[in-house]
Amino acid sequence: MIASDRIEEHGIVGAGGAGFPTAVKLAAPVPLVIVNAAECEPLIHKDKELLKHQAGPMLKGLKVAMDRVSAEQAVIGIKNKYRDVMTPLAADLPRGVRVLALTDTYPAGDEFVLVHDVTGRVIPPGGLPRDVGAVVVNVETLVNVGLDHAVTHKYLTVAGAVAEPVTLRVPVGTPIGDVIRAAGGASVPRFAVLIGGVMMARLARDLDEPILKTTGGVVVLPSDHPLIRRHSASQKQIELIGRSACDQCRFCTELCPRYLLGHPIEPHRAMQALGFTGVKDPMIAGTLYCCECNLCSLYSCPEGLDPKSVCASGKPAARERSLTFKGRPEDVRPHALASQRRVPTRRLIGKLGLARYRNAGPWVDVAIQPRRVVLPLKQHAGAPALPTVRAGESVRVGDVVAAPADGALGARIHASVDGVVRDVDDAVVIEEQS
Repeated sequence: MIASDRIEEHGIVGAGGAGFPTAVKLAAPVPLVIVNAAECEPLIHKDKELLKHQAGPMLKGLKVAMDRVSAEQAVIGIKNKYRDVMTPLAADLPRGVRVLALTDTYPAGDEFVLVHDVTGRVIPPGGLPRDVGAVVVNVETLVNVGLDHAVTHKYLTVAGAVAEPVTLRVPVGTPIGDVIRAAGGASVPRFAVLIGGVMMARLARDLDEPILKTTGGVVVLPSDHPLIRRHSASQKQIELIGRSACDQCRFCTELCPRYLLGHPIEPHRAMQALGFTGVKDPMIAGTLYCCECNLCSLYSCPEGLDPKSVCASGKPAARERSLTFKGRPEDVRPHALASQRRVPTRRLIGKLGLARYRNAGPWVDVAIQPRRVVLPLKQHAGAPALPTVRAGESVRVGDVVAAPADGALGARIHASVDGVVRDVDDAVVIEEQS
């Protein structure tokens, strides 16, 4: 069996956050593979460090991906500030593969933005990269394909208010408290944790929350940091304040990355709808095409409102009413000023109150051996996996502990440590054998 055939067997999913099963993504032929190394979340350095330290497996995985989709060309998109990564990488590329320098802006790593930067073509609203002849794959996903074994470990950056920001390789299911300790611990007495970055993050429930296959970053911040307050706000608070305070300045729309691509998304109209007929108003049809990058809420809005959450909350109603794009894909054209309205990462970091933290995440090769791991049955797109083990069974690293139902979209889950299965409810819990 060749590596290309083992992608599904190894439980490989999109490691950049979406968690879409890679075997399914690579099932349709396209002429171009785009490697997403833009990594535009502030303070996160995981993909850049992988290109430094795991370029061999990444290129092997890229060759497998190209063969699988019958592509003759591939482009590795990485920010132009990482010359120390781009230069040695470009010197050792196989035929048909090239590196493209991207602007150091947010959100350069958005799939739609990246495809346009590489190809000059716009993915139609509600479409996929294959609609314009491409497939986009994350760096770590290709590393996992190239390593050619079960996904038992995760690469991630630990950043923010920690003693030493680092990029680590840890067993899937490791408590976030363990990875924070591996970064020297929090540098402030009272802190909270954002999972995945700061822009598209979610607030961690507690320090026992597990690292998933899709976790790219853990950012520690003081409990009273504005970003923690923003990510803690309830939907009721967001809508109440938005209804009373939005003055329709349009900054949220004019800087929206998808609006600038020509998509029918206007966050200011979603905010307007709050004050009139509520989130089910037809004016918010375009909210289906919100990529939830949070630029409108955390950067654009001068009043600190939350258009992203308003747009996201309107998506179910828009789907129910089939308020989808009805135009012709060829009529979707980028805004004339799109390239001038990109947000520099440096300015974003300043606006977010993150300039005081070290913007680095060097690779540290340390062995983290948690005594207990929690492997949720749903850490991928699709249906939750079904347990294949029972409480009391002994397992070893790499053993299958859960798998998709026949015909269901999903991914296998493998034991990330040796131990005994303690629970198989919503997650497979494995503890070190005493």
